Amino acid sequence: MMRKILLTSLLMLLPFMLFGQERTLTLQEAIDIALENNYQLKQAANNRGLADTRVRSAQGDFLPNLNANLNGRRDVGRQFIQEDLSFDDRTTYGVGGSISSNVTIFNGFTNIANLRRAEAERETQELELERLRENIMFQTASRFLQVVLNEELLKISESSLEASMSQLEQISAQVEVGARPTVDLYNQEATVANDELAVIQRENSLAVSKAQLIRIMQDDSIVDVAPSMPTSDELTLIPMDLSLNELINAALETRSDFRAQEFAIESNRQSQRIARAQYLPTITANASVSGSYSDQFTLLGEPVSFGDQFFDQNIRRNFGFSISIPIFNRWNTRTNVESAYVQLRNSELQLDNVRFQISEEVRQAYNDYVSIAKELESTEKALIAAERAFETEQQRYEVGSTTLIELNLANAAYVQAQSNRIQTIYNFVFQEKLLDYFIGQLDSDLRF
Repeated sequence: MMRKILLTSLLMLLPFMLFGQERTLTLQEAIDIALENNYQLKQAANNRGLADTRVRSAQGDFLPNLNANLNGRRDVGRQFIQEDLSFDDRTTYGVGGSISSNVTIFNGFTNIANLRRAEAERETQELELERLRENIMFQTASRFLQVVLNEELLKISESSLEASMSQLEQISAQVEVGARPTVDLYNQEATVANDELAVIQRENSLAVSKAQLIRIMQDDSIVDVAPSMPTSDELTLIPMDLSLNELINAALETRSDFRAQEFAIESNRQSQRIARAQYLPTITANASVSGSYSDQFTLLGEPVSFGDQFFDQNIRRNFGFSISIPIFNRWNTRTNVESAYVQLRNSELQLDNVRFQISEEVRQAYNDYVSIAKELESTEKALIAAERAFETEQQRYEVGSTTLIELNLANAAYVQAQSNRIQTIYNFVFQEKLLDYFIGQLDSDLRF
């Protein structure tokens, strides 16, 4: 009985043992998982496949079509009999079939414009897919770095709590022997409580950032993550010498969303040509071969076989062409042309908007990068100064030259300087990738 209980418990815990463990991930692994599972990328890939199909369909419009037709009939009732020159009630059977083909010779160059429009739409879908991939990579990297940053901030808070609790034990012992006033014990207890609250808040921030990272990866088997990344001391923190104008020009040349809008303009331009082609005539050539069979067909009083009728005596061939000239269609063509012109003009205005948006994004990213590069030096100086101030206050407090409040203030400033420093380091690393993203040069092999 006990063995059954243990076995059942083991089976119940097995899913948690297999799938509930923390998974160590590098940034590249997280990006690969996100790119593989993201539903928007899958939808965009489907749209790209549909665009390829439309291109093939547009290419096929240049070819002639081919149709086969087969029909049968059964006639019952009074019919005229040619052999007897009389009417009689009869049931007759017949079979007919044909093969026909027609090809468009001229339709106002609609086929050419339609093919070019389909090709432009395919390029648009391809570039939108590329930009979407960059967006997913950027969002994944952003959330990954946020998890790393929150882990570092949690370590700082835990270290501060540990130091505060150690200080509390020391003060408590000193108060018991009368070496310190009781108010120092109360003040230190309040400091410990505040540090405990800070740890709880950091733990919550870390949990939220992990959930956001797992959400963008869209992998049900991952319930917890442990980011694997170089420490802040191992990261390269050398600011680059950048030119804002060069960055903007590079973005306008490489950003896939800007080029996608250019192809959207080309697509609308071809749509306008298709609409104008409705004013022109259409010339079509056609050809067909048909045959028929009737059980009443005779030759010199003898019935003729199916093969002789269908493939020889009752075979017909024709070839011809037709010209359709539009004269009046209730102003529909004019409306279509004006509508196509408005769509073309709107897409051109949208290109201007994308250009201004790209310029604004790059300018903002550049200014943020310059600012964060300056913060690297200032936060390093602030951290050194805060550490020395804390150590000095701690030594003074040990000899009774300062109060506990001043010591706690120095400790709080030191903790804040540590937090500012670590945030500046990771913001600097992230800002470099943010520049690559806004320029359109984000490498798929994203490393720090």
